[in-house]
Amino acid sequence: MDILSHLEKLPKDVQAAVRNNGGGYYNHNLYFASLAAHPKKVPSGELLDKINATFGNVDALKVQLTNAATKQFGSGWAWLSKNKNGDLKVTSSPNQDNPLMETSGEWTPILGIDVWEHAYYLKHRNLRGDYIKDFFEVLDWQVVEDNYNK
Repeated sequence: MDILSHLEKLPKDVQAAVRNNGGGYYNHNLYFASLAAHPKKVPSGELLDKINATFGNVDALKVQLTNAATKQFGSGWAWLSKNKNGDLKVTSSPNQDNPLMETSGEWTPILGIDVWEHAYYLKHRNLRGDYIKDFFEVLDWQVVEDNYNK
């Protein structure tokens, strides 16, 4: 995480490779870890309290995540991130970028939605919205809670 948070400290000739390959590795690990055949369907505890305080409720958060994922032009990601105070925000990033890179580590992703076509094309073709709806059916909120509580 430190390397992705401070790409500017790396030699210029390796920054792009670390951004693309390191970002892809980090992003996909977060993404795949949050998927489950029998997921916890709703968050609870401190995360739920913070979601309710920040977004109103879980459904409103899902709307914001869906909008961020749907409106991300081309390949990229939608994120739910937290800062050191436990605050939450929804953002999106192009390519293999993530909030660690974009905020020098101030915001840490706790949930990522892959919106590269490879994530959904075989099943959903170009219907990104259908993929995002299905994503929430396999999202394991326990993993997101664990990420929030770290």
